[in-house]
Amino acid sequence: MERNQYKFDTIKAYCDHHNIPVKHPLVAVVDFESISELQSYTSKWGLYAIMLKDTKCCDINYGKTRYDYDDMSIVSFAPGQVTHIDIPEGVASPSGKGVLFHPDFLFRTPLAQGIKKYSYFSYDSSEALHLSAEERQTIVDTIERIRAEIDHHADKFSKRLIISNIELLLDYCMRYYSRQFIVREEMNYGIIAKFENLLDSYLSDGKGAEDGIPRVKYFADKVALSPNYFGDLIKKETGKTAQEYIQCRIIELAKERILEGVQTVSQVAYELGFQYPQHFSRLFKKHVGCTPNEYKQRN
Repeated sequence: MERNQYKFDTIKAYCDHHNIPVKHPLVAVVDFESISELQSYTSKWGLYAIMLKDTKCCDINYGKTRYDYDDMSIVSFAPGQVTHIDIPEGVASPSGKGVLFHPDFLFRTPLAQGIKKYSYFSYDSSEALHLSAEERQTIVDTIERIRAEIDHHADKFSKRLIISNIELLLDYCMRYYSRQFIVREEMNYGIIAKFENLLDSYLSDGKGAEDGIPRVKYFADKVALSPNYFGDLIKKETGKTAQEYIQCRIIELAKERILEGVQTVSQVAYELGFQYPQHFSRLFKKHVGCTPNEYKQRN
């Protein structure tokens, strides 16, 4: 069955669609209980959104994976993303809260650039943030402070206070995601082990010569994670970004092959995925402190 499709590129467009009042042109706090007869639909976002769901009431599907909401979970959307919301029969409306804000609201604020560090906006829905009761209460309290400022008579402090509380909300989500990575440590090790095996196979099977230098997205897809979530997981567990981890493994393998003396430096570079040997030499020198030929002569 074909879904209803909507584009939410303004706060007014979202509020008008759900028949709720617009209290601020660039930011809104939404109680989902107030949305009557919510139907399944597909939406393209031009807004940032943090959605807190209290009960299992609907399915969201975006990216690669389908996700059933459980008690106290958060998903985040960013401009340019497309989401698909399925409402089961018999459910009048979801239960929970949401904060939405337009990118223009961040104009000339430190958060305009700082928003990039909140990488969870690009996580898939299967990578939702699950909250304890205490964490949930902290999130709800912060959302209510944003609502209070929206409802307050506007003055010269309004925008600064709303921005501060939005940033506080984003930081709490970052903290709780960090906790979630720690709690899932055993599962994370399994993902890293699979990543290492995939990387070794990619490099040893000559795939680099065919498809180029291995990319983070390739391995994220293989382990069924979004690139951002996968990258954050690798960083949390290894201290290196996923790209740094890949480069280190490439250099270690390159050192082995150079010392074997069977291939020229150019041949090693091509097999590892470098289109130009000079690019390989620059990366090698950056990591080892000398060129591949110098390394071969020294050893």
